[in-house]
Amino acid sequence: MKAVTVGNKIFVTAFQLAGIQGKIVENSEQALSEVNKLIGEKVGLILISDDIANPINDQLTLLRSKNSVLVFSLPHANSKKENIDYRLMLKKILGV
Repeated sequence: MKAVTVGNKIFVTAFQLAGIQGKIVENSEQALSEVNKLIGEKVGLILISDDIANPINDQLTLLRSKNSVLVFSLPHANSKKENIDYRLMLKKILGV
């Protein structure tokens, strides 16, 4: 399964260090456009930063219901949540 991240530069770079490709976007509209492109490319898992995903959550929910792609929103690097462990979150998502 191919996984891709969508978010700001810090979010995407964090996952690129783990070998996961990413698309850097500046806003929610760009993110939605990228997600639609990725669905067309048969990506199995899309990880999107929550700061960008929140404004387009309804559209993402609609895409989830119509396609067999997993789209997860994860906390961004400047999130108020402490000690974000992306590796642990990814393992949980993938069931590893």
